[in-house]
Amino acid sequence: MVGVEQWAEVRRMKRVEGLSARAISRRTGLARDTVSKLLAAQTPPAYSRAPAGSILDPFKDWICEQLDDDPTTTSQRLRELAEEVGYQGGKTIFDDYVREIRPRYLAKRTFQRTIYRPAELIQCDLWEPSKHVPVGWGQTRRGWVVTSQSCWSRAFAGTLIFSKEAPDILAGLARNLQRLGVRAEKLVWDRESAIAGHGRPTEAFLSFCGQLQVGWIILDAGDPEAKGQLERQHDYLEKNFEPRRHFVNHHDFQDQLDRWSEKANGRQHRTTRAVPADRLAHEQELRPLGQVAVDTDKRQVIRVPQQPLIRVDRNDYSIDPAFAGRRVEIRVSQREITATVLDTGELAARHARIFAGHQTIIDPAHQDRLERQRQRRRQRHEVDVEQRPLSVYDQLIA
Repeated sequence: MVGVEQWAEVRRMKRVEGLSARAISRRTGLARDTVSKLLAAQTPPAYSRAPAGSILDPFKDWICEQLDDDPTTTSQRLRELAEEVGYQGGKTIFDDYVREIRPRYLAKRTFQRTIYRPAELIQCDLWEPSKHVPVGWGQTRRGWVVTSQSCWSRAFAGTLIFSKEAPDILAGLARNLQRLGVRAEKLVWDRESAIAGHGRPTEAFLSFCGQLQVGWIILDAGDPEAKGQLERQHDYLEKNFEPRRHFVNHHDFQDQLDRWSEKANGRQHRTTRAVPADRLAHEQELRPLGQVAVDTDKRQVIRVPQQPLIRVDRNDYSIDPAFAGRRVEIRVSQREITATVLDTGELAARHARIFAGHQTIIDPAHQDRLERQRQRRRQRHEVDVEQRPLSVYDQLIA
């Protein structure tokens, strides 16, 4: 059989050297008819033969029928069923064929690039750091970061929290929106239980959106692609923010995260080919947020016990003992804990919130009042006893 090299050489002799077919035949030893065919062929010769067939061929129609009935059947299960009807071939050839034809029967979801308008959507989610966060007193604690990203500008903000309860998540979300400074048309969330358990927005989340006058979109279950921008940002947090960072406490974690976010927002985005901070400025002019005044505090009404301490998040905080036995409203924010007397509105306690556990936090003023109360009680129970000199008793004995 004539190879590609001879085919190219024959055509070169004809086109370059101008030799006739007879001269080429004499020089190469090829028959003149062969030389004529090579000169007429526009493509190089190729060796081919009829396919010999495969041991899988008799079962191909059967495989197609099975996939038509249930396109999700695994290749291993199909092979087991095929062996029951006589298949004796190998695993690789069977699995390769199933992989090749399965897309005919199993419709794949396709995606198109979504075009966003400025200040249209902000995607929101929770990201969990790989390590626990130091919170003081030699303790660490599991934390989450409420993440938010504007879909048009790609600007990002994150806030560290220590529970997945609605007040903490919404407080983190409020802080993120304040940092972005944009009142987006809608907030995009997945089915986080505190936000939209079972696909329905919770009362706390609806109240939050109503106060901000924004809409919401709740994604279908198991649909991370719908907020792929934020999922990629989470991957960036894991690969760029976390490695080789050390945190003194949760305040240091938040400070480093804020500075990292500002730096990331100042870099050119590879998709938009623009700087997120510049595009965010345009969104802020278009739909400014202003000052966020959303009540996200956790509230609880209790009666002050005789031992004037209240339990909040594994810690005990002191209350002014003057209000023992009276009802107070406890408000818990991310920064402080306050107690207000219900009937008079007096402030019964104010403490900075501690995220370490099993601590007792006593206000010095409350401790002083307790000490004064103890002294007054001791004075009421004390009895003056007359003390006589011992000589009086000596005279009585004598």
